[in-house]
Amino acid sequence: MKIYIIWLIGVILWNFGFPNAIPVAEVIAAILLSFLSIGLKKYLNSI
Repeated sequence: MKIYIIWLIGVILWNFGFPNAIPVAEVIAAILLSFLSIGLKKYLNSI
């Protein structure tokens, strides 16, 4: 649940921080947030 909340905050910050972003930037941001959530999941499971 922590990872989802962090991901959701990232999406909200991206959408409000860059409301006029081009579609390619939206896709890149989604991919980066996905990698962030995968990394956080691995990190939190290793603790």
